[in-house]
Amino acid sequence: MIFEKIKSRVVAHLSYFVGSGHEAMVVDPQRDCQVYVDIAKREGMRIKYVFETHRNEDYVIGSRELASLTGAEIYHGAWPEFRYGKVLKDGQEFRVGKLKVTALHTPGHTPGCMSYAVADLATGGGPVMVFTGDTLFVGDTGRTDFGGPEKRREWSESLYNSIYGKLLPLGDHVVLCPAHGSGSVCGGGIADREVSTLGAERLMNPLLQMTQEEFIDHKVKEDHHYTPYFRMMEKYNVEGAPFVGCGPNPKALTAKEFKEKVEAGGVVVDTRPPPSFGAGHIKGSYSISAARLGMGGWVLPYDKPLLLVLGGQDELDYVARSLSRMGYDNIGGYLTGTIASWYLNALPIERFNLITAPDLKEMMEKDEKLLVVDVRSLDEYNSGHIDDCKHVYAGLVEQHADEIPKDRLVALICKSGTRSGFASSMLLRMGYTNVYNVLGGMTSWGNAGYPVTK
Repeated sequence: MIFEKIKSRVVAHLSYFVGSGHEAMVVDPQRDCQVYVDIAKREGMRIKYVFETHRNEDYVIGSRELASLTGAEIYHGAWPEFRYGKVLKDGQEFRVGKLKVTALHTPGHTPGCMSYAVADLATGGGPVMVFTGDTLFVGDTGRTDFGGPEKRREWSESLYNSIYGKLLPLGDHVVLCPAHGSGSVCGGGIADREVSTLGAERLMNPLLQMTQEEFIDHKVKEDHHYTPYFRMMEKYNVEGAPFVGCGPNPKALTAKEFKEKVEAGGVVVDTRPPPSFGAGHIKGSYSISAARLGMGGWVLPYDKPLLLVLGGQDELDYVARSLSRMGYDNIGGYLTGTIASWYLNALPIERFNLITAPDLKEMMEKDEKLLVVDVRSLDEYNSGHIDDCKHVYAGLVEQHADEIPKDRLVALICKSGTRSGFASSMLLRMGYTNVYNVLGGMTSWGNAGYPVTK
């Protein structure tokens, strides 16, 4: 038996290749699916099945393309009405070499969620691992808000019943294989650790220490955002997304060509870190660092070409593939030679105000007109924030811009300076001029020993 986990950093997506003998299965494949074909070739295996745990909301799934390359059969749950693949029944069994795979209906995150318990018949008949999708994570459980407020309690009850009625009874020894790791928006507090068992979760997962009513009440009250790009993911993952082959191959553009595409309506995505963006950037750019590309789902359009400004040529493949995994295929090109080629052609730039935590503390003591805007999540904000600051989540800054006055100095702060850099770039695009990004964010503020309010 072989087992390989494939991680896509952009949305902390985890997919899996599992094989036995000359047969294999893939669970929740990423869109650019050649990696699974390569593993199968290396191991001398045929991918027999592709199992989906649910209709994904945050990334494009690669099931159809992988099936076209390998002849594999696709299976998923009954909700929603998929336009491809086959619908599973609860308890349905499959063989992959000497492995027995049992499909378990585990609704809650969505009504159609499926988990897959795998038993190695060569060493016994009981399950050894379970692929839980977004039902159970390491240190967390899946969100239950996609059905709207009226369905939230019902879905939360279903989630509890799925975990306690279907998953935990498999046994404490069973290895947990979720669809996401830390950083995913599909959970509220997924642990950094990606290795666990059902027994470890039963003992240590904070949500599994609650009574049934406490669990349901917690899930109903959880604060989650619905990122706009989810709509496209839901469409693609029901109908099937366009195939991507070997992956995106954006065109290298000279500074002149890049400028022409900007003037024609292209949207500039600058993936450099905030300090580099602040030192000089193309006017109207979004600051979306490579480490936070998922934030682009809040603002980037699907009907306009995206123009990339990279920190280095070595970032191109990661950035382009990550955007493609979010459905952004309309990449109009990238600025060759990085931002330096823009400077060398004497083209105009815009600068950005950068300050540190000590700078912010001094400004707050001297200027009563300074407004501090905390752009972290609500949970982060509630864990400790600067007194008298305003809370607006980074992805919602454009929608709440009317709450941020243009005639005041505005300092944006997050955990480290990346999300606040993104939020600051949105304000710059809207004509704000007195905007400051706090480098080091609340981490630096806390390390300096400055006071916080809870």
